[in-house]
Amino acid sequence: MHSESRLPYVIVSDPSQNAEPLPRRQPLARRESLPPDEPTSWFGDPKPESGDPPTEPGVRAQLDAFAQPGVLPRRDQAAPPPVRSQPLPQRSDPLPQRSDPLPQRSDPLPQRSDPLPQRSDPLPQRGQPLPRRTMRTRPAGRHRSPHRLTVPSDAPSLVLAVPGAATAATAELAAEIAAAARLSCPGVDVRIGFLTGDTQRLDDALKFPDASPDGELELRAVVVPVLAGPHPALDAALAAATDRTAEPVMLASHLGPHPLLAEALHARLADAGLARAGRARGLSIITGVNGVLVLADRGDEATKAASVTAVLLAARLAVPAAPASLGDPQSVTAALERLREADASRPVIAPCLIGLESPAREIEDIASRLGAPSAPPLGAHPAIGQLVAIRYGAALARLAMAGSAG
Repeated sequence: MHSESRLPYVIVSDPSQNAEPLPRRQPLARRESLPPDEPTSWFGDPKPESGDPPTEPGVRAQLDAFAQPGVLPRRDQAAPPPVRSQPLPQRSDPLPQRSDPLPQRSDPLPQRSDPLPQRSDPLPQRGQPLPRRTMRTRPAGRHRSPHRLTVPSDAPSLVLAVPGAATAATAELAAEIAAAARLSCPGVDVRIGFLTGDTQRLDDALKFPDASPDGELELRAVVVPVLAGPHPALDAALAAATDRTAEPVMLASHLGPHPLLAEALHARLADAGLARAGRARGLSIITGVNGVLVLADRGDEATKAASVTAVLLAARLAVPAAPASLGDPQSVTAALERLREADASRPVIAPCLIGLESPAREIEDIASRLGAPSAPPLGAHPAIGQLVAIRYGAALARLAMAGSAG
């Protein structure tokens, strides 16, 4: 091969002039010279040359040096002292004083004869209206008792229609029921009227001194019968009494059936020592008793209403219960047969009665004939007053619904 066809190359040690020179390293930039060191004390101030104390210009010079951009402090150079707008307090300075001086021991203590301090805002007087509540009212629902009613000030009166005549015992019992009803209906005019007798009659309770004008249909009273269930004779007497009055009144329903009646029956059995006071956990009936005869008032309607209460009571006590009519021996026999079929051969009697509609001796006769213990009637149990309020509120609700539909 010819020598011209080869590629030309050079080596590093080639001394020829065609060789390219290698790049040389550029010199680094020189740092700016730091300011000359100045003899300083360990406080950071220049040392005095003639024994003079440090001066303010020395401190100011250091601050100016730190304020210059691009100049960093030396490691062996102390930081500048903090610049304070106000001098620190000295021990010789007086302490700050209180705006209100503390009471001294020489001051006399307040005596009982001294007048009490007065309020800046006086309390409202009896003649003045109370301030209106700003908090929201509790909504109606499962967490609000259904027997706690909120009614307007012009709500109709609540009249308790009590069976029988007014005696010392019946008047006291009716007054206790009315007091419980007032707790559930605050602000409502609660009256008591007996169906028979010469005093506190129902006809007198349905009279109002400020009679409504002719043609006005405003409701004046709601009559609530103090009956646990239907009663043929007493229901007819109630209807006749409400028809005789010249004022517009409404007749409410009976108190039962309702779960509160079962609660009251349970409480009366517990008061007589025939059941536990709590709800059912195992067997709640005492030893020797394994069934309940729920004794209702007269008539088939009263027995049907008591059957619902008997089911609720059986659920509370975890034992069988059967209803029976007070004035029907065949009904009592049939109820005992149903209890025997449920293996309840030793029943206890639970009267589903207030105690005003039937003589007490009739319950005693049935108990002695069957040889079964009996609880007392419901009487003035708190549940009875609550049921009165519930029936009163239900009557007002029906009236409001009828007015809205019309």
